[in-house]
Amino acid sequence: MQRKSMTVFTNSATDTPAFDDLFLEHYDRVYGILYRLVGTRAEAEDLAQEVFLKLHQKPPRHDENISGWLYRVATNMGYNALRSRKRRWSWQRWLVKDELGSDPAETVVENETAAAVRAALAKLPPKQGQLLLLRQMGLSYAELAEACDINPASVGKQLSRATEKFRAHYVE
Repeated sequence: MQRKSMTVFTNSATDTPAFDDLFLEHYDRVYGILYRLVGTRAEAEDLAQEVFLKLHQKPPRHDENISGWLYRVATNMGYNALRSRKRRWSWQRWLVKDELGSDPAETVVENETAAAVRAALAKLPPKQGQLLLLRQMGLSYAELAEACDINPASVGKQLSRATEKFRAHYVE
């Protein structure tokens, strides 16, 4: 994975091409993390735009890995959105909307499963949730170590622990 220099971020018009390159390179993964966390396309797109707005307004330090920074910010924003949703909807029940042409029973099961997965992820420490999401998106152990700022030799063990905790919370 190639690192890009953060010196390109000043407040001049010449930043645009470098920022556009970073946006195009990382948007799909940032959006994917957020979609898997929040479960709706519109909210994931809004949050992804906020992540890149943060990058543009206050970029990470020179020595910080941009992709790792973006994935951490995306994960944190996703968890914040889930916590906010939980507070907002604590007095409401989930409304199940069946899709046109689909079996309502299957839709209910799918929605309940997705809600249970999101709830279990929200109960995990952020780094463990991030590891599971990024691994599910297909990142290699080396990429996980870089994105999560952990020792490459401990990725397998940390993934195993995160999986165990996820299963425990999912079964509850």
